[in-house]
Amino acid sequence: MQSSIENVLHSPLEPAHLEAGARMVDFAGWYMPVQYGGIKEEHEAVRKAVGIFDVSHMGEVFVSGEGAAAWLETMFTNRVGKLAIGRGQYTLMLNEAGGVIDDLILYRTGEADFFFVVNASRREEDVAWLTNYLPADRSVTLLDHSDQYAAFALQGPQAEVLLKKLLPEIEAPKRNGMASMPCYQAGLIARTGYTGEDGFEIFLSHHDGLELWRKLVAEGAKPCGLGARDTLRLEMGYPLNGSDLAMDRTPLEAGLEKFVSLDDPLKGDFIGRAALEKQRAVGLKSRLTPLKLCAGGPPLRSHYSIYDGETLLGETTSGAFSPSLGEGIAMAYLPIEWSELGKIVEIEVRGKHYKAEVTTLPFYKKEKN
Repeated sequence: MQSSIENVLHSPLEPAHLEAGARMVDFAGWYMPVQYGGIKEEHEAVRKAVGIFDVSHMGEVFVSGEGAAAWLETMFTNRVGKLAIGRGQYTLMLNEAGGVIDDLILYRTGEADFFFVVNASRREEDVAWLTNYLPADRSVTLLDHSDQYAAFALQGPQAEVLLKKLLPEIEAPKRNGMASMPCYQAGLIARTGYTGEDGFEIFLSHHDGLELWRKLVAEGAKPCGLGARDTLRLEMGYPLNGSDLAMDRTPLEAGLEKFVSLDDPLKGDFIGRAALEKQRAVGLKSRLTPLKLCAGGPPLRSHYSIYDGETLLGETTSGAFSPSLGEGIAMAYLPIEWSELGKIVEIEVRGKHYKAEVTTLPFYKKEKN
């Protein structure tokens, strides 16, 4: 057992996972829980009550200085200047060709202070990329504090109730907001997530993180693994970096135009802008497209070929059986003419073709009360 995990990184919350009998796997170089009891029950706990996910594998980066805001404008696609203190926004970091290096959430913690969370598999690359572009005048400081934090996501309709029960002194931020946690040194709490449900992402020291995780679980938060995290995010159409997002695909192709401030008169130049403007001018040739099986079939996965008859159209980038909908769903880059609502394609699974229909996002739509 030890030989299989000796070359991976370990979460500060790992003791709790092992105590709970989690099935552990190597994910992006980290030894992480993929599931505890079962993906379906973990998924449903988040949709109906409250679940808790270890996200300590994500990276935590701090940027500050008098030139911080202006510099970040040149590195990210969404306009940084519209962020009020204590607010966060989804944004993307691109290469010169407009391809996605990473997608992330940027928070403004002060007038000249920012915090953002990057994907585990991109952490070192992101920090190296950003460091290479730091202003020579030293008006911006960038610090990677990822190794100092335990991080977890408390998600579900009962998340706030549970949090306030344990930490009544905490003032929960509004959606997409962030606040400090006075009861914990250097603690941060954000009302964001990757599930489509209300909830929080909490960043604490290793000791405090493990302690609070155990308390939340004891009070009813269901531990959830990477499996449920994937089905939850896919039901909402949230892209996965490295699968649905890639360095040879632009955010326009990925359907993320609203997070790219091309038409905002206050947004200046940023890396990848020229490539995106050119692509928009000539028109998209392909687009990330949501698909659902027309009838029952095997669970969908990534890298399944998609056909029109014998013509290969592309392949799935993400796929799963949706616990909430009871049907197979997937995402795929398809030629633009095949990305239209209602188009019928065929997905090949183990040599057999299954009909699938182009649909709309999110796949799962919450019932309005």
